[in-house]
Amino acid sequence: MERSGHITREFVAAINEHDTKWLSTLMTEDHEFVDALGERVRGRELMLQGWRKYFSLMPDYRLEIDNIIAEGSLVGLFGRASGTFTTDGNLRPENAWRIPVAVRATVDGERIQKWQVFADNKPVYEIMARVGPPKSK
Repeated sequence: MERSGHITREFVAAINEHDTKWLSTLMTEDHEFVDALGERVRGRELMLQGWRKYFSLMPDYRLEIDNIIAEGSLVGLFGRASGTFTTDGNLRPENAWRIPVAVRATVDGERIQKWQVFADNKPVYEIMARVGPPKSK
């Protein structure tokens, strides 16, 4: 597998570990994240804030990648994403979800410049709507 495929595997491992320090070392300064609705977050620091918030809402979030196709700096990843939405830290089975996911990553040297997710998040949004917003601390 090309080097870009190895970098994306590391990025997935860092996500699955919820290790934002590791993620930081794998993102370019101008990193861009694009979610399934086309919403964009630009910049490493903003994206790290986004990952921290997401991991607090989905403490068991993980990616299971079955296939990676790498061609030059472009990488496609295919598998499933899963997690449990929580507003109070308790993981309830009825708030768990698992959906197919595809990611298009662009690698710049040893870092991820762009991470674009393609998924039908309807099951996740339905759980979030039912549970309600996170509790204020």
